Amino acid sequence: MPYLGVNIDHVATLRQVRRTQYPDPVEIARVVERAGAHGITVHLREDRRHIQEEDVRRLRAVVSTLLNMELALNEEIINIALDIKPDEVCIVPERRAELTTEGGLDVASQKEKITRAVERFHKAGIRVSLFIDPDPIQIQAAHEVQARIIELHTGKYAEAKGEEQDHEWQRLADAAKLAHSLGLQVNAGHGLHYTNTARIVSIPYIHTLNIGHSIISRALTVGIEQAVKEMLAIIQQGSPHA
Repeated sequence: MPYLGVNIDHVATLRQVRRTQYPDPVEIARVVERAGAHGITVHLREDRRHIQEEDVRRLRAVVSTLLNMELALNEEIINIALDIKPDEVCIVPERRAELTTEGGLDVASQKEKITRAVERFHKAGIRVSLFIDPDPIQIQAAHEVQARIIELHTGKYAEAKGEEQDHEWQRLADAAKLAHSLGLQVNAGHGLHYTNTARIVSIPYIHTLNIGHSIISRALTVGIEQAVKEMLAIIQQGSPHA
């Protein structure tokens, strides 16, 4: 059964709308862990639109599972991560105008820069994941820059329907197989929710699913603990038609 990492960025999004002290991502992280999730993910963006540096520092002090920090190849953010020392970092592309991450990192075109970042994190004892599209060229590049983990971008699968979704699922399955053959840990995420996650679970070699928006949204109806438990049940059951 794949692990579940819960992205709690949008807890901070709600807080930042009013610049209040609540809801508190740290408090939510505690409940998420108590519900059985295997990790907490946060994205410290350059524009600080939701998670703040202090949030990550406080989370580092209390998270007992795995703390995964998403970040762009930005020197300021990299230095913050090296100081805080999350268990893992996931390097993602970032554009200020986007609502959310729009695609995978182009590793192949910036191998030297990414290699230097990976080396710095590994030297600090921090595991590195690269958020990439299910593209053989990018998977091979991730292997070449010495990353030990990739996170497959599932956004196109999540948005597709019918035969197009079948095609995107197959791309993810083929990508996971290739990455595994190269010795990479395979994570996946983006756009996954309560009706499309089960089929992703059926892909061999998926180690962790990082899911955020749908769980935080569901929590408005049933509470965060129940929302996490419902997603864990889906992951455990897998897909009946895989």
